[in-house]
Amino acid sequence: MKTAVCYYSRHHGNTLKVLRAMAQEGEIDLIDVTARRAVHLEEYDCVGLASGIYGFAFEKSVLEFARRYLPAGKPVFFVYTYGVAKGEGAKSPAAIAGEKGCPILGEFSCRGYDTFGPLRLVGGIAKGRPDTGELESARSFFRGLKKRLEQGNTP
Repeated sequence: MKTAVCYYSRHHGNTLKVLRAMAQEGEIDLIDVTARRAVHLEEYDCVGLASGIYGFAFEKSVLEFARRYLPAGKPVFFVYTYGVAKGEGAKSPAAIAGEKGCPILGEFSCRGYDTFGPLRLVGGIAKGRPDTGELESARSFFRGLKKRLEQGNTP
């Protein structure tokens, strides 16, 4: 199963750690939305959209990338990390996928080390996250996606 994951991961690289764990389970091309300007996602079996939660929402550059490049009808999944709260989670990318008629395969989220704003004053929160258990859960999530797609079980 050929998979592309379009992502934004800054600060402590929490989201990228999760994506690298998933990439151990299959053929995943990681596409940093700030580095790529054009991409042909129609060549992939499914597409992931991934981000940390910034200001209680998915990073805007991932959403803009999805609006521009996500092919209609392409199976999609979401991955995100968060420090304090999930905020709206995958609500915004799910809305874009819905507008494009993309079946949603699921979402994976976990806590990530966060030192943004006033959290820096106390040394941050969620130190050591994502941890080995969360990374294994991410790999398991991706194995499940692969199995569903290989069996033709999409929503």
